[in-house]
Amino acid sequence: QLQLEESGGGLVQPGGSLELSCAASGAPLRYYVIGWFGQAPGKEREVVSCINGADGGTRYADSVQGRFTVSMDNALNTVSLQMSGLKPEDTGVYYCAAGDGCAAASGQYWGQGTQVTVSS
Repeated sequence: QLQLEESGGGLVQPGGSLELSCAASGAPLRYYVIGWFGQAPGKEREVVSCINGADGGTRYADSVQGRFTVSMDNALNTVSLQMSGLKPEDTGVYYCAAGDGCAAASGQYWGQGTQVTVSS
């Protein structure tokens, strides 16, 4: 059974940076599409970025294109999300999920989430 655990969230000022990490146990992440999803207060969970473990292909939401970078470390079995140029609207709980596609509905395994707050 694949288990995921996010870390790296916190409070950061607008324009700042954070790096989120999704650590996996129980199975290699390279067998899955790994997605990062953000959920702002009172809103639905939305895809932020995905990486395909099979070929390394990546996708980004328009709102984060050019500011966020997703990467996978097969040796450590982790997926990271480097976030820069953070904006208040990036605030929310960020989850990683493993599944067969880049959508919340495709997520088969989910982490518990990590809080990101962007505020001055």
